[in-house]
Amino acid sequence: MSARRLLIALAAAVLAACASPTPPDARPAARLQLRLAPAALGQSISLQQHLTVEREGRTDQLDTALEIDAQHLDLVGLAFGQRVMTLHYDGRELQVWRHAMLPRQVQGDDVLQDVQLTLWPAQAIRQALPAGWELRETDGQRTLLLDGETVAVIDYPDRKAWGGKVILTNLRYRYKLTIQSVVTSE
Repeated sequence: MSARRLLIALAAAVLAACASPTPPDARPAARLQLRLAPAALGQSISLQQHLTVEREGRTDQLDTALEIDAQHLDLVGLAFGQRVMTLHYDGRELQVWRHAMLPRQVQGDDVLQDVQLTLWPAQAIRQALPAGWELRETDGQRTLLLDGETVAVIDYPDRKAWGGKVILTNLRYRYKLTIQSVVTSE
């Protein structure tokens, strides 16, 4: 296998770990499909992030560059310096570029949703939640619930959404995403 194919296969494994397959209990999963306007973040940020994804005893890593301002969100996913996914969201339309080697389960909507759940103000998220969904927030933690059942828990050990560590544990799809962010500009 060429180095390029190996690189793409590794990136595909990382992003597939973040994807949202059908839960094993066979009931159809209600999808949140959160799409908040970039302006709802309330400020412009530029971050470099290192992602660690743990799922089914496997750990994978990926780097991203994320820029958000009032008009757009741009995210580039990199594995060993090679682009494997790009998202551009203007508040209306999500444009996704994916390397051909990425599994179809890796969806731009899921990536966008995890970004917004971890970074956007809780009040902005609550206003956009469909019926049955709830977001609770305590000091250093958010809990996303559907009909009273916990779907995801987001911990902020550094007590900030960016410029530190964030841990998203998705109980429904059984993965843990640790995000280490470095602010490049605010």
